[in-house]
Amino acid sequence: MSKEKTKKETVEEAVEDAEAVETPEASEEVKEETPEEKLSKELETQKDMYLRLRAEYDNYRKRTQQEKLNIYADATAKAVTELLPLADSLVAAMNAQNTDADTKGIELVSNQFFACLDKLNVKAFGEIGDEFNPEIHNAVSMTENPDLGKNAVAAVFQKGFKIGDKVIRPAMVVVANCN
Repeated sequence: MSKEKTKKETVEEAVEDAEAVETPEASEEVKEETPEEKLSKELETQKDMYLRLRAEYDNYRKRTQQEKLNIYADATAKAVTELLPLADSLVAAMNAQNTDADTKGIELVSNQFFACLDKLNVKAFGEIGDEFNPEIHNAVSMTENPDLGKNAVAAVFQKGFKIGDKVIRPAMVVVANCN
């Protein structure tokens, strides 16, 4: 019996020890935050939220400013694209066989039109002798010309136009000496 009693006591002691190990918090004091510490944490949280909100607003303001500029450029490009056939017609009319009075009138209208395009920052490009650039030129034909360098523009069928660095219409050209 003493063995049974000893076993029971050993089991009971083991259970008590296990309970004591499982609840060490009960024996330790729980440290409570003081009101100053709570307020300090709350202040830090509010500061962080404020800084994040301010940064988000600054990013929003910059993004909308850039969007405004892009919208203006796109709207200008769209309007000018619709007017480019008029520019082509004016150039063709100036090159046609006309009387001096007709030629002078067409030239005046053409100069006024191209001055308006210039005010909108629209620039024409595509000249004979320019180096061919597939990003701004559309090659419609090739030819051999010993007077021009390799990959040079030999003839211009239609001028190209761009606003700043944005190509509105590529120039239609004949390229010389491609080989």
